[in-house]
Amino acid sequence: MYTDIEIAQRAKMEPIINVAAKLGLKDEDIELYGRYKCKISIEACNKVKEKGKLILVTAINPTPAGEGKSTVTVGLGDAFSRIGKKSVIALREPSLGPVFGVKGGAAGGGYAQVVPMEDINLHFTGDMHAITTANNLLAAAIDNHIHQGNKLNIDSRRIIFKRVMDMNDRALRNVVVGMGGKVNGFVREDGFMITVASEIMAILCLAKDLNDLKVRMGNILIAYNLNGEPVYAKELEIQGAMALLMKDAIKPNLVQTLENTPALIHGGPFANIAHGCNSIIATKTALGLGDIVVTEAGFGADLGAEKFFDIKCRYGNLKPECVVLVATVRALKHHGGAKKEELNIPSVEKLSMGIQNLEKQIENIKSFGVPVVVAINKFITDSDEEVSYINDFCNKLGVKVSLTEVWEKGGEGGVDLANKVLETIAKEEENFAPIYSEKESIKDKISKIAKTVYGAKGVQYSPAAIKQIGELEKFNMDKFPVCMAKTQYSLSDNQFLLGRPKDFDITVKEVRVSNGAGFIVALTGDIMTMPGLPKVPAANRMDILDDGEIVGLF
Repeated sequence: MYTDIEIAQRAKMEPIINVAAKLGLKDEDIELYGRYKCKISIEACNKVKEKGKLILVTAINPTPAGEGKSTVTVGLGDAFSRIGKKSVIALREPSLGPVFGVKGGAAGGGYAQVVPMEDINLHFTGDMHAITTANNLLAAAIDNHIHQGNKLNIDSRRIIFKRVMDMNDRALRNVVVGMGGKVNGFVREDGFMITVASEIMAILCLAKDLNDLKVRMGNILIAYNLNGEPVYAKELEIQGAMALLMKDAIKPNLVQTLENTPALIHGGPFANIAHGCNSIIATKTALGLGDIVVTEAGFGADLGAEKFFDIKCRYGNLKPECVVLVATVRALKHHGGAKKEELNIPSVEKLSMGIQNLEKQIENIKSFGVPVVVAINKFITDSDEEVSYINDFCNKLGVKVSLTEVWEKGGEGGVDLANKVLETIAKEEENFAPIYSEKESIKDKISKIAKTVYGAKGVQYSPAAIKQIGELEKFNMDKFPVCMAKTQYSLSDNQFLLGRPKDFDITVKEVRVSNGAGFIVALTGDIMTMPGLPKVPAANRMDILDDGEIVGLF
């Protein structure tokens, strides 16, 4: 059995100019990054008219190892191609933090991958570096402004814009900058976030074009002044230079799957600490180039899908036709209380206890008025009895279900799923609508998400969060959608409450605004915006051999 990277390295890739030609793109529409990667020009993106049907792939609450949502997304795109549909896949870019931390890669798996896998997982076309640099240019400009006389009277105790880097590094969560005397500026507390949590990343994924991106970056709330009034990035006159750094990053990246299906990979916010979706530009471009567009939203439906519906679709005027909800027997047994060493042991009892998580996520998707199809991502250890139990459970709920074998068989293993999605689109009407109005109060929006999507009894707020909400209301920055920062492992804000927990409260510890991106961030539980590496990082098994071959990358 080959590893994922070995399968990817044996792929027969087409030159990317041929893949682009399948979509009707001409030489002048693309910018090559070697033979197998390219960017699509903004002019070409603006020319296409949306005509495709949008399919969202999401999941139940995952286990720490992930359960193959990207794999199903890629395999489903290949399956649509196999049955004669002009299919395009739209994914997020991997972050180097998880690549070298826990998972080791994020380009699908088995025979359902996007390639060149090594490039996509590593530096790709440099978008992450551009976002990091634009973010840190603004951070440097803030401290420089204070050092050079502080004309804006920025209160150095209330600078809220942080530096970022695209790596898991817990030591940088809380730092002190400006040490070393007068020449190095003023001493103050600061901290780093991971790049994918940066507001610049969110802006890239929600901007309509370069000018919109520039305006949004100028609207970033960076600090408060000594009178307690907000200070914005545009007051430093830095947004033009930031946009300059993003001039190439704003263009969607085009690659291909193992079966040469076109894939647009662009933007990469996490769904537990950001809004978890690829860029609106890439998605709308894909809708103009293909008949069927398969995209994904990060982690479970309580996070990525909710934010896809309430944030991305709101700003992009998108209407998903159907949702594919990925579940695995292993993850459902995990939610039923099975220990890690028991996940490969058949147990309908544990499965029956954990399947309530699947039931709740089905309810969540239906609450947005979108039909759902369940995909059981098959593992070799799944028993027929367990698969039958999930089938029967979904049938009783009136939901189509498909046993999906794309990891092992590529697109062939997703043909049944693709057909069931098409059947669902043909029979069920899409009545999509967000679950709240952005004009509602911050607390009302948070309450609707917590009660409707998470199943919470109520919401508790820290004194700091209450004060922050009052400040946002005072300065008319409260009429945005809400982006909840919450653990991905549970419907609650406690990662250890598995299955479908009841009678719990969500605790909001901090509320802040991403004024440029256009959403309010509510941090719950123990969520952190700078992850740390595990005891044995995935990086420990990676290497590059003398002949240039990369090994150990998933």
